[in-house]
This record gives sequence, C-alpha cells and structure tokens, in this order.
Amino acid sequence: MAYVEQKQQPGKFQSRFELPPPVYADSQTSTGSRCACRARRVEVFRRVAKASIVLVFLYVIAGLSGWTGGSSRIGQSLPWCHKSEAGAIDGEQPGANLARLPTHFVLPSGDAIPAIALGEFHLILHLHLPSPSSHNRTWQASKGEVGNAVKVALQSGYRHIDGAWIYRNEEEVGAAIKESGVPREELWLTSKLWNTFHAPEDIEPKLDETLRRLQTSYLDLYLIHWPIAFFPDEPQKIDYDLTNNPYPTWKKLEELVDKGKIRNIGVSNFNIRRLRNLTDNGLRYKPVINQVELNYFNPQPELVKWSKENGILLEAYSPLGSNKQVGESLNIPEVKGIAKQLGITPAQVLISWQAQRGTVVLPKSVTPSRIEENLQVFRLPTKLYEKLETAATSHKPQRVGDPSKAWGIDIFEDEV
Repeated sequence: MAYVEQKQQPGKFQSRFELPPPVYADSQTSTGSRCACRARRVEVFRRVAKASIVLVFLYVIAGLSGWTGGSSRIGQSLPWCHKSEAGAIDGEQPGANLARLPTHFVLPSGDAIPAIALGEFHLILHLHLPSPSSHNRTWQASKGEVGNAVKVALQSGYRHIDGAWIYRNEEEVGAAIKESGVPREELWLTSKLWNTFHAPEDIEPKLDETLRRLQTSYLDLYLIHWPIAFFPDEPQKIDYDLTNNPYPTWKKLEELVDKGKIRNIGVSNFNIRRLRNLTDNGLRYKPVINQVELNYFNPQPELVKWSKENGILLEAYSPLGSNKQVGESLNIPEVKGIAKQLGITPAQVLISWQAQRGTVVLPKSVTPSRIEENLQVFRLPTKLYEKLETAATSHKPQRVGDPSKAWGIDIFEDEV
C-alpha cells in the first residue's frame, strides 16, 4: 500500500491511502509465478488489515479527545466508554443530546413569564402566625440563606423570583437583587397577598410594603396566597364573607393593575370550584396564574386539564415534594430509570416533566449546585414522558401543603 500526497481540495482530505494495481494470474504462468502472485496478494491483504486497525484506533482517539470538534458522541455507541451514574459520558454536559423546553410562557397581557423560577423559603422565626410553615418545613430557611440563594440563582441565569409577604424575607431578597446588578426590566418578581389582608382597604398598604422591601415600583405578578380570608385583628378567625366571595378582594387588585403597581394578577391554592366561584363575577382581569402544589405524589391531573381548557397557567410549587418526600421522589424507579437513560439527574427529570405538562415550575433550594442544576430542563421523549405521567397518576394522591385542620376549614375539598 502506498501513501499518496494530494493537493488540498475543498471538502476532501489532504492525503489518502491507495492500494497498488491488482495483480492477475495468467493461465500460462509457471508454478513459481503463481506462488509469487499469491504471496503478493497475501502481503497486500496483510497491509490493508494493519492499516485498517490503525485507522480505527486513530478515529477512536480523535473522538474521545474532542479532535472531531465539539463534544464527542462516539462513546455513545462504544460499550467500554465510562459513564457517570446519571448516564452521561464523562466530559459531556448532562442532557447534551436532548431538546430544550420553551423558556417562557406568554400571558394574556403579553408579558412573558419565565418557565423556571427560584422558589423562596419561609424565614425561620418564632412567630405565632397561622402559616403553613408550621406544618411544612419545606418553606423554611435560616436568615441570610435566602439572599445568598437569590444571588446564586441570578448569577446562574434565573430571572424569575417567587416570593410572598408571609415568607418574611422580602428585604433580604430585595437587597440581593440590588447587589446582583441585574436590571429590573430583566426580572420577573412575584409576591402574594396574605390571608389577613383580603379586605380591600388593607391590600394597597401591604402591597406598598412589599414593593418597598423589594426595592421596586411594581410587581410582575401578585397572587392571592390562599382562598381563605382572616380578620386582620383576629388572625386565626376566618372571615367567611370574603372567603366565600373573594370578588371584593379581586376588584381591588384590578384597580392596582390599573395604577401600574401590578402587571398581572392571579391566585394560589385554589381548586376548580373556588376558581369558578371567582371567575363567574365577570372580571375585568382574569386570573392568569394559579400556583398550586404539583409533584409526583400530588399530580392533580384534573386541575391541569381544566386549567389548560380555561386559559389559566398553573405554577407548580414543591415539584420534588416536601422536604420529607424529596429523597423518596429522587429514588422512584421510573424517575431513576429515565434519568439514567437520558443522562440527566432525577431532579431534572421531575422538573422537566412538570414543565412539559405546561406549568411554571418553582423548585426551592439554597444549595448553589442544586440551584444551577434545577434550571436545566429538557424535553422528555414522548414515551418516557407518558410513562412518568402514568406512574404519577396511578396512585392515590398525597397532598402535603394543607393547613385545613389548623385553620378549621376544608380548603381543597378533595372529597367533595
């Protein structure tokens, strides 16, 4: 085999291997000539085999070393390539070969809400408030942790911060946003109206307090935190008039939209009956969001379907379950199997699944590596998505964020 140099031509290699002309045996040749011919053929085939082995070796080395440009995919078909526990080839970004999901949802106002948000934690304080935090420690974090989490999130690319008055950390969040240097117009800020301030005259002062603490002149989204109203001077006593008829509260929120202090309004923890009860009033501004608990243990398929049919976007809080459920969530066989097959983490599987269901997802964490990980979502192949959806909707739902007993009222009416 001869090595032939060629002039470089566009789209072709600069050199190639070329076999010598074939040697044919003549019927009149002597026995010695035939033997010589056979020997030459053996030598040709020996050299071809040797060259083939060399070429394969060089190709493998080039692929694993990145010589072929970009991240190598050769290892995906080679069983001896080492893979991490998540199934990704070492050196390759998790989910490198998966399609990405849309990054935003467009609301009726024309505003684009980021699909993944940093869900905030309730600040741990010794307060005697009828708050879900006394029953669900998923909401809790120590002072300083939330501000650091916001800074890390903004540095990692998050532009959606979900908060609430009752979380008791709005000043910390506002300071972290200011220190980040991210322009206000690039951010989506959400807060929530607490139960004791549903009376129309109490709403604007509390909104102004939130705006002042967050160091902003407006909110992108303001939600009624729970469909339950308390009397302001008796925070554990239910105001049944405003609970059964939230329209006066909503009308005041509509006025604040007109004033420019709020761009979009919505609700949180409303079931279908309570949503119908509100929207039957002929609203000027329809609820654009309903933020609810959505995870593998409580997937709420009926609410997901009804919300899509009625143009209300769901936001999923606790997408990995409560703090007691997270470990169990990440070890669900279907979740682990999909994660390994796709080369992503179990948390990314669950967050991607919720986003693919058409919901905004609000994962919570104060750990920098997890904050970054949670932002990376991928489109699950249809069969794997359906497999996870079937598994999640085939068991009895387990709702965790439910203060009904503590508040003395059936909030979700699950048995009705």
